[in-house]
Amino acid sequence: MSGANWAATWLWLAIVASGLFHGINPGMGWPLAVSAGLMERSPRALFLALGPLSAGHFLAIILMLLPFALLLTLAEWQRQIQIAASLVVVGFGIFLFFRRRHPRALARIPPTQLGLWSFAIAIAHGAGLMLLPIYLGLCDASASGHEATAALVRANLGTAMLVALVHVAVMAGAGGCMAWLVYRYLGLKFVSRSWFNLDAVWAISLVLIGGVALAFNLTE
Repeated sequence: MSGANWAATWLWLAIVASGLFHGINPGMGWPLAVSAGLMERSPRALFLALGPLSAGHFLAIILMLLPFALLLTLAEWQRQIQIAASLVVVGFGIFLFFRRRHPRALARIPPTQLGLWSFAIAIAHGAGLMLLPIYLGLCDASASGHEATAALVRANLGTAMLVALVHVAVMAGAGGCMAWLVYRYLGLKFVSRSWFNLDAVWAISLVLIGGVALAFNLTE
C-alpha cells in the first residue's frame, strides 16, 4: 500500500474515532433520546429521536466543511488554507477550554426541537471544526494536482458529504447504543450518578487535532 493510501486509511479511522467520541459524549444529545423513549414508554420513540439529532449534527458539519471544499479549488493557496484551518481549530479549542459555559441562546431552544438543538450544540462545540483538518488531509491525499477546477470542486464536495455521512452514522450508532443501554438496563439514575463532564476533554482534543495538522503542514 502506498504512503497516500496509508494516510487516507488513517484519516478515515480518525473520522470513525471522532464519530464514536461524539456519539458517546452525552453533550451531543443521546440523553434526549432516552428521555423521548421514557416519555412515550416506547423504544421506538428513542430510535426515532436519533433521526433529528443526527440530521442537525450532519448539517452543522456540512456548514463547516463546504466553504473549505470551495476554497480548495485555489490549489496554489492549499497549504495556506490548511494552516489557517489548523490555527482556527487550535484557537477554538483554547477558547472552549477557558470558557466552558454554554451560550445562553442554547437554553432558549426547547429540547423537543431535537434537530435545531443538535445543529446549534454541534456549532457551539465545534463538532465540524474537529473534522476540518481530517477532511483537508483527505482532499490533499487524493488530489492529483492536474485536475480541472470543476472536477476538483465535485471531488471536494463529494468528500465533504462522505466525511459527514460516515461520521454521523458512527455517532448515531454509538449514541443509540448508549441511549438503549440506559433506557433498557441502567435507568436515568445511572446517568445522574455517573455523569462526567467532557468539555475539557473536547477542548483538548480540538487543540491536539489542530496542532498535529498544523505541525504536519509546517514541516511539509
